[in-house]
Amino acid sequence: MEPQLGLIEQSFNVRYSRWVREALDELPDSFTITDPCISGHPIVFASSGFLKMSGYSRDEVIGKNGKMFQGIKTNRRSVMEISEAIRDERSTQINILNYRKDGTPFWMLFHLSPVFSKEDGRVVHFVGVQVPILRRPTRSGSEFARNGVNLCEDGSGLHETVSGCCRREVGSDTVAELNRFLDLDSVLSHDKELDVDELCKAGEIEKQKAVTAMHNIFSMLTHYSELTGRLVCAKKCCVSVMGPLNASLNISLGRIKQSFVLADPYLPDMPIVYASDAFIKLTGYARNEILGRNCRFLSGQNTDNSTLFQIKESIRTEQPCTVCILNYRKDRSSFWNYLHISPVRNASGKIAYFVGVQMEASCKNQDKQMLSPEMRQLSAVGAVKVAVRSSTMGASTSK
Repeated sequence: MEPQLGLIEQSFNVRYSRWVREALDELPDSFTITDPCISGHPIVFASSGFLKMSGYSRDEVIGKNGKMFQGIKTNRRSVMEISEAIRDERSTQINILNYRKDGTPFWMLFHLSPVFSKEDGRVVHFVGVQVPILRRPTRSGSEFARNGVNLCEDGSGLHETVSGCCRREVGSDTVAELNRFLDLDSVLSHDKELDVDELCKAGEIEKQKAVTAMHNIFSMLTHYSELTGRLVCAKKCCVSVMGPLNASLNISLGRIKQSFVLADPYLPDMPIVYASDAFIKLTGYARNEILGRNCRFLSGQNTDNSTLFQIKESIRTEQPCTVCILNYRKDRSSFWNYLHISPVRNASGKIAYFVGVQMEASCKNQDKQMLSPEMRQLSAVGAVKVAVRSSTMGASTSK
């Protein structure tokens, strides 16, 4: 788990200044931030408001996927809508039933938005804001009605009354009662009385709260990214020079646990556009130190030039090859790399990338009961090809 935690630290430290976590924690809202470039699309930040609402500690959620908060009565269609928004790299608002640590179900409005790198247009994070949806039992509705507040099931009456207090005189006692009703502690105790089988939809008050929270979070992220010079924004504001992978493909590739990279043969100097977590662990480089560079940066003074030429010819002829090459880690320690290179085609049959699967040669003779190195490499190549083909099929059908 330690390498994963290291990647999570890098996820924030490379992009934002060191004070960003403290600043985000001062916001009262419930939200999480995830990184689609790390295997498993884990949570890399969870706000204090989210921890209070969910009942989990920070250590229990950092590094985990947001699916851990779903349960038996979570609507699969809602989950699919979130997955589609991630694939399309767009914002969405979904009513969804989630579960707290103690098993208590609750309805919430989930507002998801991608965070783009202003430098190259890649999605670097997703922000998910969670707003509990207030279910209004009849007794509460009549209680508020007596105070001149008409509560609709979707909460729209509450919004209209509060926002229209200039037209209707709402007493200070009523406002205080509304504030009490919106208090998170009241929501937590109130949810335990609810029938979760009935669909609960967010009203305008919850939707507006989610939008406001998202605006505040992006203001923080933008400010603290400016301090590092690695700016982020809410919309894709440039055409990438690196041909970034979409978030859905990043997540699919993250499920492949072996060390590998994808390189784009159509860009100058054939740069790496994806690096697996295992590759980062093997070489000691951070992800931002790898993306955009040619694989030659692993070579050193004792790397055999004839092997490099063999790799170059394999790419030129669009044929797979396997070599054993001397490479160097970031700390300049050397290792023998048992490397397999293969073209990867998209759904239309055109070569989209070249994949390079690395295996430290000392691992070749370990545990004879396991798959051979060759089979493990071919398995990884096959998984990459399926992920790329599926991603390009999805892209073509969505247009």
